[in-house]
Amino acid sequence: MTNGLFCSIIHSMKKILISICAFFMTSILFAQNITTASAYFKSISEYYGTIKDYEVDFEIKVDRTESAGTISYKAPDLLRMDYTNPEQQVIVFNGDMLTIYIPKSSAVLQQQVSPGGNNGAASLSTPQGLSLMSRYYTIAYESGQNAEPLDSDSNEMVVKFVLTRKSAAEAFKYIKVAVNEQTKLIRRVEAVTPKGENFLFNFYDYKLNQGISDQRFIYDAPSDANNYNNFLFSE
Repeated sequence: MTNGLFCSIIHSMKKILISICAFFMTSILFAQNITTASAYFKSISEYYGTIKDYEVDFEIKVDRTESAGTISYKAPDLLRMDYTNPEQQVIVFNGDMLTIYIPKSSAVLQQQVSPGGNNGAASLSTPQGLSLMSRYYTIAYESGQNAEPLDSDSNEMVVKFVLTRKSAAEAFKYIKVAVNEQTKLIRRVEAVTPKGENFLFNFYDYKLNQGISDQRFIYDAPSDANNYNNFLFSE
């Protein structure tokens, strides 16, 4: 693989990880006992704290790039994303190692995460790092506490929140979160960077507390794939 192609892959995967951060930061925010102006938001927070595991279908749009697949999550910090677009792409975090398989390039990217560390990988992948980020965003209703259609032509009713950064040092200028009124689950996350980059997540068909095994988060990449370690800090 040429250096130019490798650098392009690294840049693309870092953007994907930023988008993952947007979703899981909001998930962890809901799982914490955060004081807000709304008792409704508090009830969402308490409900997320009871979820032991889930699977959910996702669609992600980052600028003009679209992807889709299924997320598997187990509390407190196990995550797996199996993609249908791009097909066979996988992202796994097993508690201390972040692994990404990119079939198009036959590449495996790995990043060791130190427990309690403050590096970018920890912030993206662990509840501890994400919960620390919560203090830097102000949480409020986007337009009011009453449920409203997800989109102008949608029958799905959601309550919409907006997270606004308190400091210019934060990665996202703001994050919008739509929560299904009936299920109290995150339906959509939209995060916008200071440069205007837009990260949009949609989530469908949650399956809660299925007793997902830890084995689900063990991934063996194809033996002929090229391995690249410590990729988050590569240029």
